[in-house]
Amino acid sequence: MKTASPFLELEESPRVAVWFDDTQLDLPEGANLAAALLAAGVGVFRETSVSGAPRAPFCMMGACFDCLVELDGVVRQACMMEVVEGMRLSRPQRPGGTA
Repeated sequence: MKTASPFLELEESPRVAVWFDDTQLDLPEGANLAAALLAAGVGVFRETSVSGAPRAPFCMMGACFDCLVELDGVVRQACMMEVVEGMRLSRPQRPGGTA
């Protein structure tokens, strides 16, 4: 069922366990990962490499790269991924080894 807000549709899907920075979240299976993380209260996905400024999804279509997360050692755009049970995500490491 389509609703006025795509975030409301997230409430209708079966939930699966996903970990973000070692915190377990129950996210809607098959949902857009960036949208599901935002709806779960994750406000910072990464920090900029120069200033350390917090970043979160902006465009939601793969153009801005503000939603980067690390999955299995690979940095990817969360807005271009779907929620899959058992995902272990983290914030990408800033140069110099800090999160």
